[in-house]
Amino acid sequence: MNEAARVLELLAERGHTLAAAESLTGGLVAAELTGVPGASKSFRGSVTAYATPLKEQLLGVDGTLLAERGAVDPEVALQMAAGVRTRLGADWGIATTGVAGPDPQDGQPVGTVYVAVAGPAGERCGAGKVASLRLNGDRAEIRRESVRSVLELLRELLDGEHPENARAQDTEQNGGD
Repeated sequence: MNEAARVLELLAERGHTLAAAESLTGGLVAAELTGVPGASKSFRGSVTAYATPLKEQLLGVDGTLLAERGAVDPEVALQMAAGVRTRLGADWGIATTGVAGPDPQDGQPVGTVYVAVAGPAGERCGAGKVASLRLNGDRAEIRRESVRSVLELLRELLDGEHPENARAQDTEQNGGD
């Protein structure tokens, strides 16, 4: 069972819903989730906020934070996840932001990615959880691994694993796809 199917199964077992906020992945997270039969039981929808101003306008990311740090930032990822969760009325929100290439962005090198999860009060992630990734490969590989990583982070939280330990693994590799 792939990550998307497992995540949707765990959400359905809990009666929870999910929303996604995407930047560098440009809708690939939503496509991965909606590719699973029955996804509509748990997946509410997504916002692809590719342009930086949309992160503030649509997802409620702090404009000062965006101005000071740019869109490729762990706190931006967390605010994106929390914002999509609130705006789409979901129990869980996930987000991707980063640099897929070919050029650096906001002073960050290609392959710098942040994925985040925001969940309901009382859940393991509390206010949220962010993973910082350093990915190798071409644009397509970086985007694909970002999708896998955000779904894995959510699955770890839903499964009750400890992502801080799992994330300590070597993230320089792209998961062996």
